[in-house]
Amino acid sequence: MTYQDIRPARFLARPNRFIAQVELDGRTETVHVKNTGRCKELLLPGCTVYLEGSANPARKTKYDLVAVEKVRPGLPPLFINMDSQAPNRVFAEWMTAGLGEALGLPRPTLLRPETTWGNSRFDFYWEESGAAPMGSPCQSSEADRVGNGGARERDENCLPGHSESKRALPRRGFVEVKGCTLEENGLALFPDAPTERGVKHLRELMACRAAGFEAAVCVVVQMAGMTAFSPNDRTHPEFGAALWEAAGAGVKVLAVECAATPGSLTMTKPIPVKLYGRRA
Repeated sequence: MTYQDIRPARFLARPNRFIAQVELDGRTETVHVKNTGRCKELLLPGCTVYLEGSANPARKTKYDLVAVEKVRPGLPPLFINMDSQAPNRVFAEWMTAGLGEALGLPRPTLLRPETTWGNSRFDFYWEESGAAPMGSPCQSSEADRVGNGGARERDENCLPGHSESKRALPRRGFVEVKGCTLEENGLALFPDAPTERGVKHLRELMACRAAGFEAAVCVVVQMAGMTAFSPNDRTHPEFGAALWEAAGAGVKVLAVECAATPGSLTMTKPIPVKLYGRRA
């Protein structure tokens, strides 16, 4: 994915989760921060940040803060994309280009964002060639069909938890994508703050796996040069425990680093996943 009209600026302060004050062309500018996380280890006074300009005259702020150069004592700055919308976009690009095979995922014939299954909503639902689309008949009251005897019956190949007739289902599954902007000494870590929502997503993925779907959580590391990914047990041990449990239940735990520049973000290659000191 690419950005337009990128400009460097100097970070000054962050009054709240949604805005920051920066120095741009010698003046103080209030900008929108495209990440509501804490990012306290990134947004330090005086650091270099990158802004994307907006052509929308109705906006309250003219710029979005999308990236930062992380200050590292004794080391060169580390460029990190911190746009929370970017991970889903680059994951979709990766999958539609057929590069998901490097993660054990197929080249999908269907890749649907923000898909609901049961009481859960996942970032992506995918199907491989040969699968009848999950959609309208399945999730409507018209799903049941009338048999020869007049009684309503269900197709034996119906999706688990739904009532749509399915034909030839080789592979289908759900993916939750998590963006990662935290690193320590070359180790990518998630989360940077407690995330009950993240734990809930892992429980829901385990339920999908038990229902017969493939399931995965993909951590998009929004920087380059990381040696591995690990859950941040120091910040939220419950997430790390749930991730370990999910892996044991058959949920794929994936991590992919990115090439990040001021004007772009691109997923490049998988990196090792370490759960409680073990490799997933």
